[in-house]
Amino acid sequence: MDDKLMLMIPGPTPVPEQVLSAMAKHPIGHRSGDFGKIVAEVTQNLKWLHQTQNDLLILAASGTGAMEAGIINFLSPGDRVLVATNGKFGERWAEVTDAYGLQTERVSAEWGKPLDPEAIRERLESDREKQIKAVIVTHSETSTGVINDLETINRHVKAHGEALIIVDTVTSLGATSVPVDEWGLDVVASGSQKGYMIPPGLGFVAVSPKAWEAYKTAKLPRYYLDLGKYRKSSAKDTTPFTPAINLFYAMQAALRMMQAEGLENIFARHERLRTAARAAVKGLGMPLFAADECSSPAITAVMPNGVDAEQIRKVMRNRFDIALAGGQDHLKGKIFRIGHLGFVSDRDLLTAIAALEATLQELGYDGFTPGAGIAAAASVLSIK
Repeated sequence: MDDKLMLMIPGPTPVPEQVLSAMAKHPIGHRSGDFGKIVAEVTQNLKWLHQTQNDLLILAASGTGAMEAGIINFLSPGDRVLVATNGKFGERWAEVTDAYGLQTERVSAEWGKPLDPEAIRERLESDREKQIKAVIVTHSETSTGVINDLETINRHVKAHGEALIIVDTVTSLGATSVPVDEWGLDVVASGSQKGYMIPPGLGFVAVSPKAWEAYKTAKLPRYYLDLGKYRKSSAKDTTPFTPAINLFYAMQAALRMMQAEGLENIFARHERLRTAARAAVKGLGMPLFAADECSSPAITAVMPNGVDAEQIRKVMRNRFDIALAGGQDHLKGKIFRIGHLGFVSDRDLLTAIAALEATLQELGYDGFTPGAGIAAAASVLSIK
């Protein structure tokens, strides 16, 4: 059936009807006073979501563009940086730092396991000459469904005194609390197609006063991603380059929806969906890729026994019009990922689990009692 595709992936995520309607409006001049009012409102509401009074800058870019901007604006060629990697996106940031000629040192954990804050602490404490200029961390590792202990890692970075902390919050911002000011996070990057409930195309970077001090002496090349330009324009409720006007309409509508729901309710909903998804998978007798204590509120990664993960995805898509995400790199065919991020409700998750049960039966998997996944999820979702 046409136009019935249901996105249960960690991005892009479902878009509400009122956001789609807002996007359908005719563009207006991006140097007009009317657009300036939209920029001002969106910027202020993004600060609310980030729990910050720091500069909040909006780019026409993906989450990767936002992270690249967050790296190159505050460092110089040859600077020593610590990149924490435990999945595809942590490795991507190391590739970015390598590409710009930084001295990249990796602190790694196995895919599916959380970063070890103690390993980062030890590396920072051994830097007695304070040569490490930044620590780059992925909060929610989208490729594996692991959430890292950002609060503890950040405390170790703060104890170092010199290094900035640069954080990928692409699948955590809007799904769990990221109190930027309370924790003193220096650079926080994210993208619009995740917890923000709008299509891809906008990147966001929150920048602390300490990071702006580093900006003054940073010498990596930049032009379009020069955040100083965005800061100057933002102060005048405008943008340095042509913005994605209709995505600003979308962001305005989505943030109004989020404010109506409230931060605590948003975070509680994602926590509830995480718990229900994991209960359902356990009810189906399939192993989870990440342990409960480090599971992301945005994504649940499943490592099915006796059935190919890509076959599950194929049947879910072709028979039930439900898109699940696959494994990346060496995990392709070994895991599939259920997204429960952004505009996702209890009904959406129950629908996906019911379709997953039918898919497993069609593929001959008999390691569960029919209805067990639904019952397990429903038992979580019925708790108020």
